[in-house]
Amino acid sequence: MYPYLSIEERVVMHTNNPTQGRILHMIDDNRDRFKLTWGSVHNHQAWAGGWWDHYTDGLNVVCMLYETLSLCRPLPFAIEDAVVAFFAHDIEKPWKYDVAADGTLHHKSNFVTKDDANNFRDAKLREYGIILTPLQANGMEYAEGEIGDKYSNRNRNASELAALVHMADHCSARLWHEYPAAENDPWKGAQRIQSQK
Repeated sequence: MYPYLSIEERVVMHTNNPTQGRILHMIDDNRDRFKLTWGSVHNHQAWAGGWWDHYTDGLNVVCMLYETLSLCRPLPFAIEDAVVAFFAHDIEKPWKYDVAADGTLHHKSNFVTKDDANNFRDAKLREYGIILTPLQANGMEYAEGEIGDKYSNRNRNASELAALVHMADHCSARLWHEYPAAENDPWKGAQRIQSQK
């Protein structure tokens, strides 16, 4: 079975410095926030710590897909590109929500539009010196696919990298939206961060 590793293990295994050190620094600085944030309001990993769980699950799926698909045909990007683009894709979420007294999530007032979220995400990455290549930026931008005005039947806007990042994000957020399981996850090594000591 494909090994299930932590976010940090995937970053160390599949990225190089200086990006590796900058991502690890961002994780260290924000670990408590990252481990409490919900993955989403409702649709996937909708629990305290769900963001961390979605990222862990998604990075494992990214790497599994990369290695599996590479056996079939060569991929025109490195696994580092996929790991970095996936790491960047929802990095704003730990700052995006307030938790109401009844436990429901609400967007903070500075996150009204998708552009607000994108601008915050880009600024947060810059704050930590995480500079994406144009290919990685495309992978991050189209992690949710070519939707709305980003779709064209005449242009392919999402790169091959974006397709892989989208597959991993969609797998974690839609196919495995309730995983990692709270107990006894079938993927050996997978567990929710809130159940970890």
